[in-house]
Amino acid sequence: MKNLTGKNALITGASSGIGQAIAFRLAEEGCNIAINYRSKPQEAEQTEAIALQRASEAGYTIRTLLAQGDVAKEEDVIRITNSAIEAFGGLDILVNNAGIQTEYPSHEIPIDRFDQVIAVNLRGAYLCARETIQHLLAIQKPGVIINVSSVHEIIPRPMYLSYSISKGGMGNMTKTLALEYANRGIRVNAIAPGATVTPINEAWTADPEKKAIVESYIPMGRAGTSDEMAAAVAFLASDEAAYITGQTLFIDGGLTLYGDFREAWSA
Repeated sequence: MKNLTGKNALITGASSGIGQAIAFRLAEEGCNIAINYRSKPQEAEQTEAIALQRASEAGYTIRTLLAQGDVAKEEDVIRITNSAIEAFGGLDILVNNAGIQTEYPSHEIPIDRFDQVIAVNLRGAYLCARETIQHLLAIQKPGVIINVSSVHEIIPRPMYLSYSISKGGMGNMTKTLALEYANRGIRVNAIAPGATVTPINEAWTADPEKKAIVESYIPMGRAGTSDEMAAAVAFLASDEAAYITGQTLFIDGGLTLYGDFREAWSA
C-alpha cells in the first residue's frame, strides 16, 4: 500500500483474531506496531514474533512494542498511547479493535455487564481516539484512525443489546470525528466485519452444522477471514485512501444486502 512504510501504528486488542491479523498486515507493509493486549502476554509475545518475521520476509526492519492495558480504563489508555509515542517518536495510525460481547435477554442484562461492554467497545475507542488526536494536533501532523465496528452497527442483534449499541455508537463517532478533524488532516474511518472466522466466534466456526446455518445467510456463501479484514484496514490507513473519511466499509460477503431478497417473493 502507498506510503505505509515507516509509519507508527497502535492496534488495540492486537494479540488475537482480527487485531492480530491487522498487526501482521501492517508489519508486512513496513509499519512499526504497538501491540496492545489486556491479558495473556504469551499471545502478545507470539504476535510480536510473527509480525517481526513477516516484516523481515517482506524486506522491512520494523520496531515493535508490547503495550499491556485495559482500554476501558482512562489511565491505561493514556499510558498505552504515551508509551507508543515514546517508543516510536510519534503515532500516525490508531486502530481501535479491542472489543467484547456478552449474551443476555435484553430485559435481564446485569448492569455491570452492560457497562463493561460499552466501556471497552465505545468509551475505550473514544479514549484512544482522543489521546491520538491530541498528539496529532500537538505535533501538527496528519494521521489516520480506523475503528473496527461490525455489521451490527446497522443490523439489530437480539440478545446482544450492549454490543449492538456500542457498534452503533462507534459508527456515529466515526462520522463525528471525521467531520470535526477533516480540515486538520486527520482521517477517521471504520470497517464493519460480518461473520468472520476468529477465536471469539468459535461457538459456530468450530461446529460444521452451526457454521452452515450462519453461512446460509451470507449471499457469498462463506464467512470472512481475519486477513480480509486486515487488508481493508491497510488500504484505509494508506495514502491510497487519502480522500476517504467518515465512512464505514462493510466487509460482510453481502450480509447487509438483505439476503432474504435474493429471490423475488413479491411483485
